[in-house]
Amino acid sequence: MLNFYKTVDNRILRLDAPEPGCWISAISPTEAEVAFLTNDLAVEPDFVRAALDEEESSRIESEEGQTLVIVDYPSAEEQADENKTLLYTTLPMGIISTPDYVITVCIEENLTISDMAEGRVKGLQTAMKTRFLLLTLLRIAQRFLVYLKQIDKISSSTEQRLHLSMRNKELIQLLGLEKSLVYFSTSLKSDEVTLEKILRGRIIKLYEEDEDLLEDVLIEVKQAIEMCNIYSGILSGTMDAFASVISNNLNIVMKILTAITIVMAIPNMVFSFYGMNVTGLPFPVWWVPVVISIVIAGVGAFILVKKDMFH
Repeated sequence: MLNFYKTVDNRILRLDAPEPGCWISAISPTEAEVAFLTNDLAVEPDFVRAALDEEESSRIESEEGQTLVIVDYPSAEEQADENKTLLYTTLPMGIISTPDYVITVCIEENLTISDMAEGRVKGLQTAMKTRFLLLTLLRIAQRFLVYLKQIDKISSSTEQRLHLSMRNKELIQLLGLEKSLVYFSTSLKSDEVTLEKILRGRIIKLYEEDEDLLEDVLIEVKQAIEMCNIYSGILSGTMDAFASVISNNLNIVMKILTAITIVMAIPNMVFSFYGMNVTGLPFPVWWVPVVISIVIAGVGAFILVKKDMFH
């Protein structure tokens, strides 16, 4: 899907066709739309294909007057399993600057593009390509921080539920959050490297205001990396603690079941002796093995209680 936007009087307006100084938003474009970008608008085909590759890592590249910046942005989705666990992941976004246009290429629709298209990003100017790029990167960094705070809240509430009941649903949710933090950490570090390359000003010319904005983006990204590391450490420690608790509870249950089995085996042994088809057993009366079983079982249970086998 291709959409065209342009800033007019500090407002984002949607256009019916591209014109110089506009922003082109390509979200999961079809082959015909890709052909329109590469043939009609003369966008580098490799740039468009790279932005649509899910495995593409964050980088910056320039060729024949066009610049490609690929960054990873966060995405949240609910898994289609019976537990409906929430998983956060990252996807690549390509931002292509040409002499006439600035183009964003995404695999799927995301909140960053929606916020920009609906005018919720302050100071966005489609004709100022470098400023547009930096504001997009800032919005992505802020989205990382929002999702990291959500992960922290979800992990805290899940941990409280686990204190009440050890269920697979909560454990699977924590595993999903831990996996999400790994995705975030990897993507944020690669985004940081790309931002530092931009800061050098070798590929993209930066003005003084642009440098200040880029430094703000770097601060946000570094803060997100630090938060990601902290939350990952906390979540990893929590998972280890609950694993130890589950193992300890299992050992307690097995210990109690073993003690009960030992006590119940004593009457079985006594009645087995008196049930044998032989003669000469002392006191061959029905109540004698009952009394013997109760006495021996009581003694065995008393010994096991003293050794704290029922707790």
